[in-house]
Amino acid sequence: MDAFAFIRKHYPADGPLRRLLVEHSLCVARRALRIAGRHPELRLDTHFLFHAAMLHDIGIFLCDAPGIHCHGSAPYLLHGRLGAELLRREGLEAYARVCERHTGTGLTAAQIVQQGLPLPPQDFCPETEEERVICYADKFYSKSHPERTKRVDEAARSLAKFGAAGVEKFMEWARRYE
Repeated sequence: MDAFAFIRKHYPADGPLRRLLVEHSLCVARRALRIAGRHPELRLDTHFLFHAAMLHDIGIFLCDAPGIHCHGSAPYLLHGRLGAELLRREGLEAYARVCERHTGTGLTAAQIVQQGLPLPPQDFCPETEEERVICYADKFYSKSHPERTKRVDEAARSLAKFGAAGVEKFMEWARRYE
């Protein structure tokens, strides 16, 4: 797996969107690798962790989010699912799972139905330790403010609008990984 080659394939022009994607993804990858280094007992696959972190947002170019240089047509909420489809077409199932499971602290079928989200009614929650670490690390970095790293309390607060369960899960991860 060469995440950078995959990024160049889908973001051929060296423009603001590719630079933002790479900058954000490198921040997530570095944090995920720091967690792996501090917690050898988790036996994280660091090669996978790095490349999956680099690809977790690969689908953003297909979404409509002009504030972060995305001029596609899909709602931004679908960027994980769309990225997963790109990766599955290349036979990269494990990487696809990271993409579709990193929104918030994961989405359940019940949340999708209750909130009328434009996703199939199934669970999209991180299941492997690598999926959880990338999902967790992602919450510290906003593509809208790439120069900033959130503190644990700020990242938790940003999840509050999605409900207490997500904040609880995030804080459980913070106790485990920090």
